[in-house]
Amino acid sequence: MSISGFLSAQNLDSLKQKITKAPEIQVFQGTKIATSIDDVDTSGRLTISGYVSVYYASYTDSAGAGGYHAFPTVSPRGNAFGLNIAQLSARYHSDRLRGIMTLQAGDIPQSSWSPHFNNIQEANLGFRIVKNLWFDAGFFRTHIGLESIQPRENIAMSLATTTYYEPYFMSGAKLTWYVTSKWYLQVNAFNSFNTFVENNKNKAVGVSSYYEPNDKLSITLNTIFLDDSPINSPRKKMRSYTNLYMIYRGKKLELGAECNVGSQTQTNLQDTSKSAMMFSSLLALKYHLNTFWSVYGRGEYFDDRNEILTGPIENGNHKLVGLDIWGLTYGVEYKPIVNSYLRAESRFLSANKQDAVFTGSKGSNHQRIEGIIALGFWF
Repeated sequence: MSISGFLSAQNLDSLKQKITKAPEIQVFQGTKIATSIDDVDTSGRLTISGYVSVYYASYTDSAGAGGYHAFPTVSPRGNAFGLNIAQLSARYHSDRLRGIMTLQAGDIPQSSWSPHFNNIQEANLGFRIVKNLWFDAGFFRTHIGLESIQPRENIAMSLATTTYYEPYFMSGAKLTWYVTSKWYLQVNAFNSFNTFVENNKNKAVGVSSYYEPNDKLSITLNTIFLDDSPINSPRKKMRSYTNLYMIYRGKKLELGAECNVGSQTQTNLQDTSKSAMMFSSLLALKYHLNTFWSVYGRGEYFDDRNEILTGPIENGNHKLVGLDIWGLTYGVEYKPIVNSYLRAESRFLSANKQDAVFTGSKGSNHQRIEGIIALGFWF
């Protein structure tokens, strides 16, 4: 048979059909030993949600072109439109298993989140050991403090100085016992106070308690103990931190109050062989004028003169100082729909004159005024 006869149109069509029906060659598509990925439990519930917050902010101090102002978290760029956060979450919950993964982008993660896993807000899994007892592990948003890094979960738009120095994120494990529907206890262990990645061989351990005596009031107590000293550090600094906050939600009034006390060994700036103490508090309230409009305010105080949480801070004369600061915030909120907000607020911060932690056009200053307009929506 000639070559031209063999490669006739009919033979070519038959060859194409055989190639098309041939099984796909698999170079590597994962092990075939474990349970198939197609075997998925359908008894649980998967929920997808998202949140976007945009803003315009102005500050009386200076941060330089494109820089972040002091205590940067929410709306950290001045005289510019910005994106606070854009996040997408997937949450799964069944009778025996639960988990959540949230990815994020924007100024909040860029200015104050983990440099190692910057786009992960949380990623954790848990399973029910026995009735009312759960074990969870992974990356978590912090359980410490009244305010959240998500502005939609707070009364005010900005974060109090207290919140700024509390941990935002932790990696580790939690054991939670739901004693009743209104009271639960938790013991936990994390890599560190405010990081996903371990910096030494020690763990941060703590106990938490949540109590809800009625539908309007809840009280939360958190404690954490740790030594965050670097591995080769000759001076070990044992830290304890106690966080207590209360939330009241009435028909017209919402109220939140927080108090924190911390101590750390070998930290006193005047005598490094001695222990040091810190204290902070905040009070925030919102009054609903009607379905759409609300007014809110917040007072805050933060005293960490021996730099337990603040780390090295220098004033305008490059002198190492501790932070002693108070502030007042007031604002108005309009909600076009329930799952949204338009907020306009002003904030005044004042530190000790010798601290002068804010940099202005005329040199260092111990005071700052802020203004924020922000719009948020979630689904």
